[in-house]
Amino acid sequence: MTHFYVLLLALGIGVVAGLRSLTAPAVVAWAAYLHWINLSHTWASWVGSLAAVIVFSILAVGELFLDKQPKTPARTAPPSFGARILLGAFAGAVIGTAWGYTWSALGAAVIGAVLGTLGGYQARTRLVASHGHDLPIALLEDAVAVLGGFALAAVTAAL
Repeated sequence: MTHFYVLLLALGIGVVAGLRSLTAPAVVAWAAYLHWINLSHTWASWVGSLAAVIVFSILAVGELFLDKQPKTPARTAPPSFGARILLGAFAGAVIGTAWGYTWSALGAAVIGAVLGTLGGYQARTRLVASHGHDLPIALLEDAVAVLGGFALAAVTAAL
């Protein structure tokens, strides 16, 4: 796969992390576990283990639940924003490692995480303001993050 496509995939997984921070590592864990990406003999080979898939999946589902709670802080608050950037960077680096572009993919994913965090916040805020109800918009955002993440992972399998 060319460097350009790896960077686009990393940017995309970063956007997913900006929407739902733990969905991105869960998606790359599943991609590695299903052998959609080859991480054999790399620093990231552990990501494809059953244990990693289970842990990341449980954490991602927990995040989907916690996001709907009234006391959940804004994604733009420093701890949340930082976590999205770090988890996006991690997921991007894992994707990049499969094709030998770890560091540039990490950078692309950081940019994607910033875009996903800020864009997701603006989109959700505006949609809730016009629609009047947060839950349907939050569930729509969940679907975009999860389905978008797995769509990106499926693309890696196809290339």
